[in-house]
Amino acid sequence: MAEKKLVLQVSNVQIVFGGLCAISDASFDLYKGELIGLIGPNGAGKTTMFNMVSGIYTPTSGQINFWDKDNIVHDINKKDPAELNRLGIARTFQNIRLFGNLSVLDNVLIAMHNSRKSTPVDVLFRSPRFRNDEKLMKERVMQLLSFFHIENKAGELAKNLPYGEQRKLEIVRAIACKPKLLLLDEPAAGMNPQETSELMEMISFIRREFDLTILLIEHDMKLVMGICERIMVLNYGRIIANGSPEEIRSNPDVVKAYLGDN
Repeated sequence: MAEKKLVLQVSNVQIVFGGLCAISDASFDLYKGELIGLIGPNGAGKTTMFNMVSGIYTPTSGQINFWDKDNIVHDINKKDPAELNRLGIARTFQNIRLFGNLSVLDNVLIAMHNSRKSTPVDVLFRSPRFRNDEKLMKERVMQLLSFFHIENKAGELAKNLPYGEQRKLEIVRAIACKPKLLLLDEPAAGMNPQETSELMEMISFIRREFDLTILLIEHDMKLVMGICERIMVLNYGRIIANGSPEEIRSNPDVVKAYLGDN
């Protein structure tokens, strides 16, 4: 049996805002190819955890290590989002953050800037290398859009897409960065049951197709229990459970966190 390869290791992480401890002594490992859910009641600290892993927040104490595409380990505690994106961490947001006045195509092209081989001089003089770059990148964008069945919307402004397709576009944009670790922050938020069902299939598909490790925050328990092989539960900034969907479903601490003492 092949040894599991670490992708992310969070060790005794804590973050304090003005005396309020938002995350306390949190530790967990993510391994290559895993699809892991991070759940918890509102205010539990889920998005704060994502913000630390993606470079938006710096932990007050503790350590976060990430193994990049070449399996080189990096201390990412003080790296900014752009640096982490280049290393191979991409994320979506709970509140959609598209460039609404740009086309669907351009939204994804912007995310692929790290893949460009042309130089600023190539761009200025529109050299053959620049034109070839543009051609290959547009072909790649159309391929990615087709996975989500929105290739026919490539020329439309992002703000004019239906809500569910905007969610899909944000995931496409994250994948375009060629990440090793994909963080999905409530990808099913605002979706109807049919859209959520399609999203479950798509997340499982992109995990296989792009050889991704995926960590997702989600309130839709049907989605989490349906696609995640392991689930971590946060409550008041602490990880109170970490196990299979079956173990989490029957864990008394988890039941108490969601339902109280009644």
